[in-house]
Amino acid sequence: QVQLGESGGGLVQAGGSLRLSCAASGRTFNGYAVGWFRQTPGKDREFVAAISWDGMITYYTDSVKGRFTISRDSAKNTMYLQMNSLMPEDAGLYYCAATTNPASRKTDDYHSWGQGTQVTVSS
Repeated sequence: QVQLGESGGGLVQAGGSLRLSCAASGRTFNGYAVGWFRQTPGKDREFVAAISWDGMITYYTDSVKGRFTISRDSAKNTMYLQMNSLMPEDAGLYYCAATTNPASRKTDDYHSWGQGTQVTVSS
């Protein structure tokens, strides 16, 4: 089972940018599709973005299309989420997740999760 660790969260003003990182340990990310999800208090964890094991296919939730970019660096065993033009509604605890299934928008399809990194966006 791959272990995941997120970093890069923080406080940013609306319109600003952050880059989240998700590093894998225990085994390589190769062969795993990976995704980002976020959660706010009182709400279910929601899909943000996903990328296929080979980096050829990406998915985004509609609200982040054109602003967020998911990518992966196999050599560094790390996955990224570049977040631009941040809005207060982007705030939340961001989790990365990995799966040997095809890239998916569904939390149930992922079997490895990180602990999360907090993103706060001030208006």
